[in-house]
Amino acid sequence: MCTVCGCGAGETKIESEHEHTHVHEDGTVHTHTHDHGHDHDHAHSTVAAPLGAHSHSHHHGDGSEHNHDHVHSGEHAHTHGDEHHHHEHGIAGDLDYGTGPARAHVPGMSQARMVQIEQDILAKNNTYAVANRHWFDERGIFALNLVSSPGSGKTTLLVKTIELLKDKVTISVVEGDQQTSNDAERIRATGVQALQINTGKGCHLDGHMVGHALERLKPADESLFLIENVGNLVCPAAFDLGEHHKVAILSVTEGEDKPLKYPDMFRAADVMLLNKCDLLPYLEFDADLAEANARRVNPHLTIFRVSATSGDGLSAWLDWIQSGLETQRGHCTETVDALKQRVAELERQMEQMQAGK
Repeated sequence: MCTVCGCGAGETKIESEHEHTHVHEDGTVHTHTHDHGHDHDHAHSTVAAPLGAHSHSHHHGDGSEHNHDHVHSGEHAHTHGDEHHHHEHGIAGDLDYGTGPARAHVPGMSQARMVQIEQDILAKNNTYAVANRHWFDERGIFALNLVSSPGSGKTTLLVKTIELLKDKVTISVVEGDQQTSNDAERIRATGVQALQINTGKGCHLDGHMVGHALERLKPADESLFLIENVGNLVCPAAFDLGEHHKVAILSVTEGEDKPLKYPDMFRAADVMLLNKCDLLPYLEFDADLAEANARRVNPHLTIFRVSATSGDGLSAWLDWIQSGLETQRGHCTETVDALKQRVAELERQMEQMQAGK
């Protein structure tokens, strides 16, 4: 499902790619995408399927035969009726598959194997993310990763933010969706550049995808780089894209308990935007409770109550962005000054060496 682990190979498409079809001598046909937009290679890794799986054949008395896969590694049995269940049970008999070391469950795979796979995948992704962040920092670019469930108003809020800031700062946008370029077209209609990434079966963007997007967009120095992730409150929480902050968007048309149900996302975020607040008079939604639940998960969360349609609360959100831009620009200036000092020191040392000859 993601290009980092290889399970989404062939699914992800970045705009401007096109397809090539090849017909082989034996008559077989295959199609692949081809992209001329970048000039470097990325190494990919694949995660192997669980070891120990093989097929069993059974012959029945009537002459019929059937095959099935059998897994010896990490398997467990399901039995019903009066027999024992090999499951973890929660309070009042609820099933909880998030209590093991991997905090997840895959049939036929041990917890240890799942933990190892996750560590391998995230380590690979983090290599790309670190490179992206270094690239941003060198150029004084402020990068934000906007995450939410579908329907939170993320794109509308992004459009409004762009409209209010585009005359003050150069903005580039990456849009992530499984299919269509609808959101990128909405962003481009504001006059800023945007690139659509379609993840296919993938449920999140990763550092590798964003690295390719940087090559295409070539954002200006000291600019604002906005990433709208795939609508999903689970997987994007684990994947660093090289952004400086994750911004979680929760709308008042959702439940106040969303932060408690999806704690990883709100724990990973630095900012939460409580959106669609213009609808509060018409809904049974407790905004104070939603904020309290978010801070139970992440006490350090910065929260803004906003409305993309009415504009309420957006000034504080925009001020926060401006502050981040100034910090990045200052960091870039400090880096340049440090490099200049280092060059001057090297020149002085060279002069001393030449004078000593």
